[in-house]
Amino acid sequence: MPDKKQKVRSLQREPLTDAQMLMFISIGIFVVMYLAAMLTLKGGFLKPQMIFDLLNDNAALIIIACSLTVVMIGGGINISVGGIIGLTVMSCALFLNGCMIESSFVSILLTFLLALGIGLAFGVAEGFLVSYLEIQPFIVTLAGMFLARGLTTILSVNPVKVTHKAFLELVKVKLKISWLGYTAQNGNLIPAKIEIGAIVAILVVILMALMLRYVKLGRNIYAVGGNRQSALMLGINVKRTIFWSYVISGLLAGLAGFVFLMHKPAGNASVALRGEMDAIASSIIGGTLLTGGVGNVIGTFFGTMILATIQKIIALSPLNASWWQEMANGAMLGFFIVLQSVVLSARSKSRIKQNSRKQNAPPVEEGPPQTQ
Repeated sequence: MPDKKQKVRSLQREPLTDAQMLMFISIGIFVVMYLAAMLTLKGGFLKPQMIFDLLNDNAALIIIACSLTVVMIGGGINISVGGIIGLTVMSCALFLNGCMIESSFVSILLTFLLALGIGLAFGVAEGFLVSYLEIQPFIVTLAGMFLARGLTTILSVNPVKVTHKAFLELVKVKLKISWLGYTAQNGNLIPAKIEIGAIVAILVVILMALMLRYVKLGRNIYAVGGNRQSALMLGINVKRTIFWSYVISGLLAGLAGFVFLMHKPAGNASVALRGEMDAIASSIIGGTLLTGGVGNVIGTFFGTMILATIQKIIALSPLNASWWQEMANGAMLGFFIVLQSVVLSARSKSRIKQNSRKQNAPPVEEGPPQTQ
């Protein structure tokens, strides 16, 4: 028969990590904010379609926020993702309009591969410079942002609308959920609709969460971001881990560009002009630390939803000027930075007290051995 103390210990749950604690705080704030909007503004917030609209409008932002989270957990930064999206959207729009391939499926598939190829090229180049040449990631990705924006302008100064019929038909495809719909005034049932891009964004969040938690590369990224010297002592190839984090970030940025084009089928030099800033803000609000080692893509998802909800609330309120949106985002970002500092400081002090109590605890006296 096992000892009672062993049973109690087995029933005790492991304490929440810092990333999990910050994630739950972000989820709680999003729920409170959304419920407050439902009670005060009512209107569209009372319909499930509002959630789907937030996902549809911010699918590309969710993806690049996840790409930033992966890099930031590893202790890096990538401010070129917005430029990569702009270049990807413009390149894919021009390719679709000039595509002479008769097969619609092949042309769309090649466009998708082009988007991933652009992101992969930037990810490999930036990852190599940051990891193996040990150049500061901010400088490398800043150069990547300028390069991507410059190439986008070279491709076309004027906006380019997609005229490819098959792609435009794909843009119109939406998953309809009748039981989450609502009845209009004329008595017709209007189902809830979610775009393909939003579904892709949700899948990216799930895959990145599984990768960071269960795949060796994901665990290595956490280790490298937490302490590089300790990671080296554990036998982790730090340079290779950093390199692959930037490759993943570049691939997700290219994918985000294709998703953006599916939502708004037009290329423009100003596409995702401040996308990298919004992605960084979403990651921080979701609980990712700029110092590395702490973060969670689930929290990043809700961080993006918090910013999207703020934007929607301001748009539906009398304070719908653009500067109110900027001020609200800045205030929310500052609030979460202070909140992270307070929470992590309190948890660190709590751990120190627990460790000191364990060290000062008297040793357990063992009784005489029992004979059978």
